[in-house]
Order: sequence, then structure tokens, then C-alpha cells
Amino acid sequence: MKHSGSITARHYATREMMTLTWRDGMITEIRPAAAQLSEDLWFAPGLVDLQINGFGGVDFQQDGLTEGELLKASRALRTAGCTRFLLTLVTDRWESLLTRVAHLRRLRSESSELSSGIAGWHIEGPFLSSEPGYCGAHDPSLMCDPTPDLIRQLRSVTGNDPVLVTIAPERIGAYEAIAEAAKLGMRVSLGHTNAGAACISRALAAGAKGFTHLGNACPQALDRHDNILWRVLDTSCLLVSLIPDGIHVSPSLFRLIHRAIPVESIYYTTDAMSAAGVGPGRYQLGKLELEVGDDGVVRHPGRTNFAGSALKPSDGVIRAAEMLNSSWLKVWDGFSSRPAKWMGILNQIEVGGEATFCVVHPCQGSLSCDVSVIWQGKQWRQPSQTPTGLAHGRLN
Repeated sequence: MKHSGSITARHYATREMMTLTWRDGMITEIRPAAAQLSEDLWFAPGLVDLQINGFGGVDFQQDGLTEGELLKASRALRTAGCTRFLLTLVTDRWESLLTRVAHLRRLRSESSELSSGIAGWHIEGPFLSSEPGYCGAHDPSLMCDPTPDLIRQLRSVTGNDPVLVTIAPERIGAYEAIAEAAKLGMRVSLGHTNAGAACISRALAAGAKGFTHLGNACPQALDRHDNILWRVLDTSCLLVSLIPDGIHVSPSLFRLIHRAIPVESIYYTTDAMSAAGVGPGRYQLGKLELEVGDDGVVRHPGRTNFAGSALKPSDGVIRAAEMLNSSWLKVWDGFSSRPAKWMGILNQIEVGGEATFCVVHPCQGSLSCDVSVIWQGKQWRQPSQTPTGLAHGRLN
């Protein structure tokens, strides 16, 4: 069924009151509004998350996932304001990873809804450091060195899809593999690494451009004079991702990173796993059983170290704004246009584009907001709501 409609609200970037009209799921007009609204309503591009390991109770690391499971996760992400994401697969045997990608890609090709939500793939491992602390929750016994041939195999399976690969540049053959990935149109992000400054520089020269979830995947105790945090902060030209939950990166470090790195070189990600959007309990991340406490932190049962995130994208916007003592307006691009632009993902609000965007209603007297989604011209709703209602997620 085709959908048409319009909304009058403020544009998040220009802050001007505009009327946006769509027909058959495509934006047909954006014009200045003739009158002001009494309520504080805004529209903004959908959130784009480049690191989703699972969501809404669905773990992407399992073999044999069904279309229904992928739809469940994609729809749960949509109710959290995220309209496009990179489905992320973590360290496993290379053949198993390629088989999993091929299976997931087939499922996506059979569903227009999944094709719209799953923008591409993030392969986080097995080309990572096996050192304690730097390996994070990944199995160090499965780590291996990257080669140009393995990168070509990945491109063969993913076709022309956007692909992000996280690599520890100190691994043997990393520079050659990074160069091949860049040549094939992939984006390379350094991460799970204890690379020295010279090694990082060589990786950038080979074609690496990003750094995966800075402040994580490193030991709790670091050399105060020389560590991976200082090396990255002292390196220009890296697009750095941060998990803005106030847990993986403390509020003070979050603010310091924003002072040390230009805001244009920072984007946000949840690094969400299956517990995100669900609640406390036990969940799977590949072969691992993880526990989410009442504090929302994901841990190995009985241990204190973090192992993934239960953060929702819409919550991430508000927590980033709170930590920076800023407005959601100033941090929104870090969770939408910047990651989308880097990966070549279409995410603009423009005439002729898809009518998919977020509607934001700030809560008076606080930094919190209600976030809802227009998706392909349809008012997206949660199952418990009436057919005409928007899906509102209260952010506290």
C-alpha cells in the first residue's frame, strides 16, 4: 500500500519551520511553513549505527537466522530511531563468517524492508589483537592475520555493499590487507589494537580511516605515558567512534575526547548486542552467554569487564548530549549524517529522496526527548499502539 502525507515541524539543521510532504513513500516537497506550531516538534535524518551485533533479543552471530528474526531486530531498531545500520559480525573462523554473511545477504535480498534497514556489513574480527584486554570479549584463539586474498574473499561475498572492517594494524600482513580493502571500496577502522604510533601512521598511509569504539578493547591499567588512547588522540585524520552510554567511556573522558578531536572526526555507535531494547537477563553473543544487570551493563556472568552494549541509538543521542551538557540538536549528526557519509549510505532529507526520517519532540525542562519514525512514508508504530500512532520512545 502506498503512503502519502505531510508534517510541519522545525528542520533540525536550519531550525526553520518547514512543511515536508511525501507521496508514495518519497519526499515531494519541503517548503517554509505558513504558520508556527504551538508544540515543539522537529524532524531530522534517521539515526545510522555502524556497529550492531544484535538487537531486540536477536543475536546476529548465530547460524541459521531467519527473515523473521532479522525483521524483529530491524523493527526494534526503528522504534529506537535507527533507520539504517551495519549488521556486525564478530570474531569467528573465517569460513564461518563468510558463510554467515552470504546467508544474511540472501535473506536481505528477499525483503525490501530488510534491504532498507541493513545498509551493509561490519566485520569486527578475526584480524584483531589477541593480547589480554585488547581482544575484549573476542576469542583470542580465533584471531588470525589478514591477507589481501581474505579481503578479496569478503568482497566477493558482499558484492557492492558498504563494508567496514576493523583491523589491528600490528598483525602480520595488515598493511597489505588494508591497502587491498581500500582498493576494493571498503572502509577500514583500526581497533582492538595496541599498535605503536609508527604502526598507526603506516596503517593510515595504507588506507585506514577510522578507529573502532575508542576507550574500549584495552586493559583497565594502561601506561600513563604511552598508551593506545594517547596515540589515537595524537593522530590526525582518524574518524573515531565512541559508545555514548556513559559506561564504556566515562563522561569526563567523553568530554576530553571531544576537546582533543574535532567534532567532525567523531561519530557515535551503540555496539549493541541482543539485549539492547529488551532489558535485564541472560543473552547470547555468538558462543558467549552474557548477563545484563539492572544497571544496563553487559558483562560475563560473575565478572566485572564489559562485553558489548545494551544501549539503544535514541538513548545514545540523549546521553551524549547530557555528557557534553549540550542539545540533542548538536549531537544528532554524530549518530546520523557523519557515519552515513563515511560509509556512503543515503540518509538525506531532500526532495526526491525516501520519506524516512525521525520526528523529535523535546521534553520541556530537560534534555530528554520523544523520538518517533516516519519510515518510507508510513507512521511507524510499536505493536501495542493504535494503527495511526507514531512509535514514541521516552528517553530518560
